[in-house]
Amino acid sequence: MSADQMSIGEMLAATVPMARTLKLEFVEATPERAVVALPDQGEFHNHVGGPHAGAMFTLGESASGAIVLAAFGDQLARAVPLAVRAEIAYKKLAMGAVTATATLGRPAAEVVAELDAGQRPEFPVAIEIRREDGAVTGEMKVVWTLRPNG
Repeated sequence: MSADQMSIGEMLAATVPMARTLKLEFVEATPERAVVALPDQGEFHNHVGGPHAGAMFTLGESASGAIVLAAFGDQLARAVPLAVRAEIAYKKLAMGAVTATATLGRPAAEVVAELDAGQRPEFPVAIEIRREDGAVTGEMKVVWTLRPNG
C-alpha cells in the first residue's frame, strides 16, 4: 500500500468515528477503485450471526468516501465532498468478514470541469459488498457532491 493510500485510510479513520469504531481496514484507495474490509466482529453481528446491516452500510459508504478522496482530494481547498443520498440492496446473507469495492460512476475530469464552471457537481459511486467466498451480499449506490467553499 502506498503512502497516499495510507493517508486516505488514516484520514477517514481520524475524521469518521464510525470507521474507527468498526475497525474498518482501508485496503486500497485510488481514483479508479477503493476497497475497504469489515473484519468479522461479534459485537457488530445481527440476529443471524453475520455483520449487522448498519455495519455493512457504513462499510459501503466508507468505501465510497475513500474513492471520493482519492479522486478529488486535490479539490479540497475549494470544495467539500458531501454524500447527498444513498441506497443499499441486501442480496445474500453475509457471514464472516465482508469487503466493499467502490467505483466512480462518472469520469473525475468531467466532475472537476463542472466545478470549474461554477456548478455543484453530483456523481454516483457504485459499491459491491462481498463475502470471503466472493458472493455479492450487497449492492450500494452513494451520490456525492462537491460543494464549493464560500
